[in-house]
Amino acid sequence: MTAQGSTFDVIVVGAGLAGLVAAVEAVARGRSVLLMDQEGVQSLGGQAFWSLGGLFMVDTPEQRRLGIRDSRDLAAQDWFGAAQFDRPEDANPKRFANAYLDFASGEMRAWLHGLGMRWFPVVGWAERGGALADGHGNSVPRFHVTWGTGTGVVAPFERRVRQAQAEGALTFAFRHRVTDLITTQGRITGVRAEMLAADDAPRGQSSNRDVIGAVEFAAESVVVTSGGIGGNHALVRQSWPQERLGPAPAKMVAGVPDYVDGRMQQVAQAAGAAVINGDRMWHYCEGIANWDPIWPNHGIRILPGPSAMWFDALGERMGAPCFPGFDTLSTLKRILRTGHGHSWFILTQKIIEKEFALSGSEQNPDLTAAKWGAVLKSRLGKGAPAPIEAFKSHGADFIVRDSLPELVAGMAQLVPEIPLDLAHIQHQIEARDREIDNRFSKDAQITAIRGARAYLGDRLIRTAKPHKILDPSCGPLIAVRLNVLTRKSLGGLHTDLSGQVLDQAGEPIGGLFAAGEVAGFGGGGYHGYNALEGTFLGGCLFSGRVAGRNA
Repeated sequence: MTAQGSTFDVIVVGAGLAGLVAAVEAVARGRSVLLMDQEGVQSLGGQAFWSLGGLFMVDTPEQRRLGIRDSRDLAAQDWFGAAQFDRPEDANPKRFANAYLDFASGEMRAWLHGLGMRWFPVVGWAERGGALADGHGNSVPRFHVTWGTGTGVVAPFERRVRQAQAEGALTFAFRHRVTDLITTQGRITGVRAEMLAADDAPRGQSSNRDVIGAVEFAAESVVVTSGGIGGNHALVRQSWPQERLGPAPAKMVAGVPDYVDGRMQQVAQAAGAAVINGDRMWHYCEGIANWDPIWPNHGIRILPGPSAMWFDALGERMGAPCFPGFDTLSTLKRILRTGHGHSWFILTQKIIEKEFALSGSEQNPDLTAAKWGAVLKSRLGKGAPAPIEAFKSHGADFIVRDSLPELVAGMAQLVPEIPLDLAHIQHQIEARDREIDNRFSKDAQITAIRGARAYLGDRLIRTAKPHKILDPSCGPLIAVRLNVLTRKSLGGLHTDLSGQVLDQAGEPIGGLFAAGEVAGFGGGGYHGYNALEGTFLGGCLFSGRVAGRNA
């Protein structure tokens, strides 16, 4: 607990990854730091703790060992083809994107390696695009999974803030919810906060909001690193770009705890900060209800390989680029075009064993433990990894049957209000299966599968050998109902390249900085409209470092 009226050089509001990095960098400059969060110490690290730990890095030893030829120019082609910047306010986001590309192709890996991070040797190929070379998507694998997953990304910074606290250079203020930014002669000079009652709820679970007092802290600089809005579905719906994506689905599952509420962004706005690109957001199409939930409406994202057949709610197979793992935003638009918010995977046991992974540190105990033996047993042993098999057995969205008529009947039972035509679904699957008889095909997904297997990493652990969906020897058949999963804000507080927050006129607000998701991961939205994956943690690391070095 800190004393009323305490003064610090820097106050960091939000103890997630961006906040930890900003605090570490400020301490390294000799600044006294107050690190605040409305949750307790058990939530230190925020959303990054729950992540798979994937980082977008360019031209790394891990890539080169797998024969991947990457470069800053190719990464920039992919980034800007995905971002599709088209607004006057995108000037700073574009500058931030270029700065991140310099970082990701330059000192990023060496910096993190020096902090103790290591990476799984098979680089993942996320968000593959599926259209033209200068359009959306990663041309090559760039998704570097950290040993220890998200916990392994958080760990070196958590160690350093705890050490700084022990040495007296940093003070924690957990269970403090900021309500106002204090302004003195046009400059931010501190914060007002409510003190919340102690709560020992486990990480991720809802905690109380009982106010037991109020406090003010003064500082030369305040850094806002409070995260996004994905746990506040009312705010997600308010910001939803209906004209671009169609109406928000009636049902969504939550990819983040309910403390990811967007409150601090609103506090900054009340102090004059500009928010840009609030309608740009990144929600996944492959969400499933967690059978063993931690937070309210807890959803998990399936990280699919390329082979499952994807059908919309009406039973129509979706075409390019709406294949598993290729183009999230295009697929989201395509799904919502039906007027329904869910879709379906249909696949085989052979596909689920090789291709399904689940996002999150808790769903990947082998990688989180960073033990080779556990990884080999889980990924190369008989059957799907244990967390996948658990969802297959217990998950409300999974149907497992021996025949297609039984499978479609199970799908209709799960969503009885939307009839499915067995004959039509069977026709589409049989047409796809005929394409397996030759090494060449006009089916774009079959071509994509074979292209994926040309990459050693995919052939080894990520992409099943092409086979017929209706081949009984590859069964049983599996259907998965997929829900929209709320996750990331791509817009946010408008900042310049130093991380300083700008007002509505584009002028810097003295003493106010922002980093991480609350700032659109840099500049107010350095992704533009589309993310290339690994760029969320990467953006927290980079923008947190920038803010901590300037605040």
